[in-house]
This record gives sequence, structure tokens and C-alpha cells, in this order.
Amino acid sequence: MEKKILVIGLGSMGKRRVRNLIALGYKNIYGYDLREDRRAEAKDIYNIKVFSDFDMVVQSGVDAFVISVPPDLHHIYMKKALELEIPTFIEASVVDTDMDSLIKEADAKGILLAPSCTLYFHAAIKKISKILQEKYLGRISNILYHSGQFLPDWHSYEPVEDYYVSKKETGGGREIVPFELTWITLLLGFPKRVVGLYKKTIDIEGADEIDDTYNLLLDYEPMIFNLSVDVVSRYATRRLVINGSEKQLYWNWDDSVIKIYHPEEETWEEISYETIAAQEGYNKNITEQMYIEEMDAFTKAAFARVDYPNSLAHDHRVLKLLYAVEYADNNNVITPF
Repeated sequence: MEKKILVIGLGSMGKRRVRNLIALGYKNIYGYDLREDRRAEAKDIYNIKVFSDFDMVVQSGVDAFVISVPPDLHHIYMKKALELEIPTFIEASVVDTDMDSLIKEADAKGILLAPSCTLYFHAAIKKISKILQEKYLGRISNILYHSGQFLPDWHSYEPVEDYYVSKKETGGGREIVPFELTWITLLLGFPKRVVGLYKKTIDIEGADEIDDTYNLLLDYEPMIFNLSVDVVSRYATRRLVINGSEKQLYWNWDDSVIKIYHPEEETWEEISYETIAAQEGYNKNITEQMYIEEMDAFTKAAFARVDYPNSLAHDHRVLKLLYAVEYADNNNVITPF
């Protein structure tokens, strides 16, 4: 655990990644941020070395980057990573600036650029994936999934207008769509076509221009996936229903259990799972475990050449799926994908 890891950006996600790395036993964690208050907080709480000069810290020797700046700045530090040939983890994306050229250069140089796929590591999602792989529910007819949160609850310590989720391009609702689509497409692949609606439905103080609600219909031939994402839900929600020809699966992240209905016996089978507690100040269901496992997967891929489940090419295709939904709504069409 002597590898030197630089966390770029010490906001909410940057501090979380510092915690993750500490939990994994890493000792040489550096932090970079232009804001003095964030540097001071990270140094005080986590006892890490912090810097305001990017060139200074990389010249001291760094083995991996963790990019935790706002999504519209990701490409800046991915280019730095490729220039310096440093394996890099990138938080959830919503904009694809220079993505084609970044993918091409990373492949040519053999440099790991590992995009986030947090929910793929959630204990419930892992069990649901196994259930689907084993065809336990029979032939899947349709899947209904609602992911809802209330944007002002994300950072209760600062106004919405003070960070990137208030901007139209990187708005909270728009960002969560690829965040959810990543685990969905890693499990199911990509749909054949897509149609959807998205819009601003209510007034959120400090986020006047963002679209707060997205509804997607994904055609998997013959299965249909109905995905609803919003940042207007006053109670944070993740609910999943999978209808199979033989059984029905129901998951509500509040319950820490996956339920499967057996029609012959008219009974519900319950499959429990365990997670570690959420960090203080976060929704109780935002378990730190999936973030720690994600960072463990990245560091193993970076330092031990173990496969990482997501790729920049896959991440780019997920973003294109988001854009296809927006195109479908804007042009009143169903978009092939």
C-alpha cells in the first residue's frame, strides 16, 4: 500500500474517495484542490498531504489519479493522465468532451482510464445480476425502475447554485441518467432503440435551468425496460420490479432485501444482503461499501492489471444513449441505438 494516489478535487466525492482509499489501507494519499477551505478540511480530517499546485504534486511522483472534479472538467485531467501515462479513475460523467480522442489515445498507449460504475458494486445489484444470469425468473417481459431524489438534499451544507448540478449541461437529473444506465447496460447490454421524455417539471431554487425528470423506454427485443429518473422526489427512492414468465422480482433499497414472488405457492421468497453503514450526513441507503469496492477494483486494475468492469468506450456509449433519449424527445421520434 505504498503507491502514491492523487485525488483531484476535494469536494464531496473527492473526500469520499480519500475515505475509500484509507479504508483500503493506502498510506500515501495526496489531495489537490484550488479551494483553500477544501484543502484545509481534507488535511484536518484525513491527515493527508494537500496541494494547490498541480504540477508540483505530480512532479513529486504519483502512481494513480482519482478525478473527482465536476463532470465538465474531467477531460482536462484525463488529458494530463494520458500525457503523464498515469492510470486514472474518473467519477460519473455526463458530458463527452473529447471522448473519442481520449479513448483512441488511451488504447494506443495502454493507459487505464477507469470510469465510475458505482451501483454495479451494490450488494443488491450483484445479487439481482446473478438471479438474471441464472434465468431464475423465467423469460423477462419488462423491467420498471424508479430512481428518485431531491436535489437540494444532495449537499445540505451548501446551496444548489454553488455547484455543478445547477447547470443545464451537468444538471442533477441529467447526471443520474448515465449513473443508472451504466449498471443497467453492464448487466443487460445496450437496447436496440430508445424513446423518452425529459423536462423541467418544478421550480428548484438555485437550479432554474435544469431538466429535473427523465423517462426512458428501452427496447431490448422483446423485453422493455422502463427507467424513470428524477431529482424532485422528496423521499430518496430506488425501486425495481422485474416481471418474468415464472416469477416477479421486487427490490426497494429501503428494505435491504430482494423479494421474489412464487405464483404457484403464492409466497414471497426473501433474499437478504448486508451493507456497511452510510457515511454520516448521507442518505442511509448510500452505503460506503459500494464506493470502497469500486475503488478497490480500480486500484487492482491500476496496480495488479486485474480487469476493471467498465471502460471509457462503454461509458461513452452510455452517454450517447442519454443523448439519444434527448434527441428522441426533441424530435418526437423513436431513436435506433
